[in-house]
Amino acid sequence: MEQYLEKKYVQKNSIERRDYQVNLANQAIKENCIVVLPTGLGKTAIALQVIAEYLSRGTGGILFLAPTRVLVNQHYEFLKENLTLDDISLITGEDPIQKRTKLWNNSVICATPEIARNDLNRGIITPDQFGLVIFDEVHRTAGDYAYSGIAQSFENSSARILGMTATLPSEKEKATEILTKLRISSVAERREDSPDVKPYTQETHTEWINVELPPELKSIQTLLKLALDERYEALRKNGIRMAEQRSLSALLRIRQFVLNQNRRSAKPLFTGIRIHYALNILEAHGITPFLKFCERAQAKKGVGIKELFEVDPNFTRAIHLAKEAQSRGIEHSKIPKLKEILESVPGKALIFTSYRDSVDLIFNKLTEMGISAGILIGKAGDAGLKQKKQIETVQKFRDGVFQVLVATRVGEEGLDIAEVNQVIFYDNVPSSIRFIQRRGRTGRKDTGKLVVLIAKNTIDETYYWIGKRKMTAAKSMGDKMTRVLEKNHETESQKTGLDAFL
Repeated sequence: MEQYLEKKYVQKNSIERRDYQVNLANQAIKENCIVVLPTGLGKTAIALQVIAEYLSRGTGGILFLAPTRVLVNQHYEFLKENLTLDDISLITGEDPIQKRTKLWNNSVICATPEIARNDLNRGIITPDQFGLVIFDEVHRTAGDYAYSGIAQSFENSSARILGMTATLPSEKEKATEILTKLRISSVAERREDSPDVKPYTQETHTEWINVELPPELKSIQTLLKLALDERYEALRKNGIRMAEQRSLSALLRIRQFVLNQNRRSAKPLFTGIRIHYALNILEAHGITPFLKFCERAQAKKGVGIKELFEVDPNFTRAIHLAKEAQSRGIEHSKIPKLKEILESVPGKALIFTSYRDSVDLIFNKLTEMGISAGILIGKAGDAGLKQKKQIETVQKFRDGVFQVLVATRVGEEGLDIAEVNQVIFYDNVPSSIRFIQRRGRTGRKDTGKLVVLIAKNTIDETYYWIGKRKMTAAKSMGDKMTRVLEKNHETESQKTGLDAFL
């Protein structure tokens, strides 16, 4: 017999009672806490229980933050459906100030971080209005992301802080930054193999599929690498030693140094960075995305652009070969492989790619193959999909209007996309957080399948090893953080808040 949650302010017979959720919620009610729970196991249901508790206490409003408009909308709809309360509001940058000022007075508010930070800075709202603040996708509380600014505003407030994420960062500095900024006292973590969680999860089988680049792409790859070698040689002559392996991140790290102390290296450095980007896109995404990237780069006025696109024999030849390949319909060996994979598993599939031009390419190719597909991309400037359109797309996919959804990063975070039979990574990501989020979109109700496409001898392979290392580090991060926090509690029991960390 299914049992339901019985709690004041929670609709009767609406939320299944799961022990692990109740236990995690109780911990979050007691102290500032980060709940770490794999995707699809009901972080929002935990948030709901904490919200209901704080509503009964009447200690102030509830602020529920999430990084994207689609996600905020999803939380808003969930709370509206499951709370016995009418004054729940949704606030995003699309609302004018007058409307927002009124909405901020509601008991429960779902908002995007930028708008919350800006209205706190404007004094439209004050931290003491709130008794509980929830940071969804809390791993984003780093650097100058809006979560950091909001955390600062609440530094001296007595509001309870709840952070939620599917996985902690793999880097110690980032993990410490989150703990410190949000004054976290404990990490409440469950994994897929935790005894109380196991009954609610299905296995996800991961398959890594290697593809060979077609000969046309290999020729272009060789030319781009030759062009890159020349830039590394020029940097070496200018006295810049690249100790570690030649990589984009290594070049990006020396930018400041070159601008401040070695200006003559600016041209080879910035040209080298552009060639790296172009090479990565060619290797992981194919001909059309590569050419589109080159088009955009050429349109910009930057150091060494003219020389790269008009004089450099290797680079100009690479572009010439790419245009030739494109005219013959050659893209990337991942495209025919996609068709094969999609046909092997019936049902819905979600394809992730990190690059927008690649979304269009995959969508067009699937449509040509007679496979019904939709697109989910974020909104950046005037490009991309507006919030309303994103919500519509997700709904259509849920309703089975199309079989495949091709998504960029916006589909990774927390979106409650209908049960998906398989998730395909068109490109690999060197991030444990993004890997775990992407993976969590399958295997919720039935056994799921995850397929990662890797082009041999390319950036995909490099990212595979980086990702593997980070996944291992992320797995142990929860335990490490818990140990640090427990030590703080023991040795610094007189100190509170930030002092405990310093």
